[in-house]
Amino acid sequence: MKGHKVAIVTGAGQGIGLEIARKLIENGNHVILNDQEKSLTEEAVASLSRMGTGSVVGCSGDASEEEVIRELVDLAMKNSGRIDQLVANAGITLFGSFLEYTREDFLEVTRVNQLGTFFLSQAVARVMKNQQGGGSILLTSSVTAHQSHENLAAYAMSKAAIEMLARNLVLELAPFGIRINALAPGATLTERTTSEPEYAKTWSNLTPLGRPASTVDIAEAAAFLLSDAARHITGQTLIVDGGWTCISPSPYV
Repeated sequence: MKGHKVAIVTGAGQGIGLEIARKLIENGNHVILNDQEKSLTEEAVASLSRMGTGSVVGCSGDASEEEVIRELVDLAMKNSGRIDQLVANAGITLFGSFLEYTREDFLEVTRVNQLGTFFLSQAVARVMKNQQGGGSILLTSSVTAHQSHENLAAYAMSKAAIEMLARNLVLELAPFGIRINALAPGATLTERTTSEPEYAKTWSNLTPLGRPASTVDIAEAAAFLLSDAARHITGQTLIVDGGWTCISPSPYV
């Protein structure tokens, strides 16, 4: 999976996105790293710049906003003249019961998760269409697109839509050598989840493989789907959950 390719990774200031960016840089790639929070972007870039393999530049801002999408693409083209890989990882989770869920929260989840993913992918695909070798796009879904999870109806709906987007775009993008897939992480140890006292214990008990995923587990799967090793894989969703969706025990029981 080695190679000097150019990648955009959104939602990469910490957690899964940061680990994916780290893995791509480890593989010798140039990464344009995005996070909505400027401080997280700067900290991530500073940390990854010390790796001495690939290279990284930062671009902070809401990756669902048109001007930020334009800036990400322009930055890639200015620095490298092409975009080989996109990881549309930026997204938000707003919990709430279906009967009490507000219109404002629904629209915000939809705006960031669906609209942002759609139009960022569109902008990058327009570049990939006109370059030799096409490219690879990876969308971040979730196991909640496959199995019910309490208080996540709107979020799960948005992630299911992302997976259908990957399937549908095969029709338009395959003729240009552009592959598009989705990755659906299950319970994962991140900065947020490790702050929950019982998270690791609960998901270790619920997961057939006996533990929640690490961010490295997710990043390894992402790097594979983006790489030439997956050159005949498109329109697919890879679930990385230690087997949880096969049995789907609830964490609330």
